[in-house]
Amino acid sequence: MNRTDFAARIDHTVLGPETTPVDARQVVAEAADYGMNACVPPCYVAEVRDEDVTLATVVGFPHGQHAPAVKREEAVTAWQDGADELDVVMNVGRLRAGEDDAVVAELAELVAAVPTPVKVIVEAPLLTDDELRRAAEAAVDADADYLKTGTGFSGPATTADVELLAAYLPVKASGGIGTTAEARAMLDAGAERIGASAGVALVEGFDD
Repeated sequence: MNRTDFAARIDHTVLGPETTPVDARQVVAEAADYGMNACVPPCYVAEVRDEDVTLATVVGFPHGQHAPAVKREEAVTAWQDGADELDVVMNVGRLRAGEDDAVVAELAELVAAVPTPVKVIVEAPLLTDDELRRAAEAAVDADADYLKTGTGFSGPATTADVELLAAYLPVKASGGIGTTAEARAMLDAGAERIGASAGVALVEGFDD
């Protein structure tokens, strides 16, 4: 893998509650300069859209407990605003309650409502391995495109979680990935994408 290929697998991210329009524009500009993708809050998608950057946004963020109709409408609005990909937070509470059918139904309706790739955020740091497998199976049953380890608010991504999830769907590792070495470890474990606010540092630290 060369630096260009590595950069193309990074989703340069800004999703904190204090994120401003200037912050979102800066992340998209940096993504364009370094050949990365970008991930910004949904409220800024329309105004920061850049045709040279694959732009992701989040749905049901950060807890995943919006009403299903609200999450679906949020997804449709984000797509209409120009988002190329959607990172959707699973309702972990329903999963942990054993309501797997409800989890699948919610995700399937959302996936069917938009033509864009959907990554399902499973909040792996909160789940046992058995729960993580059920979360992955729900995403597969809903016809999602990716699994994403977490929002970053519940704990860091781990290579063990990436390895487990990669048996089901392509994986985006996200949460606590601040160095090039950590990003490489996630890719070596089977991740296809990396979500990180330190995208510039990750690319600059890459050595062919």
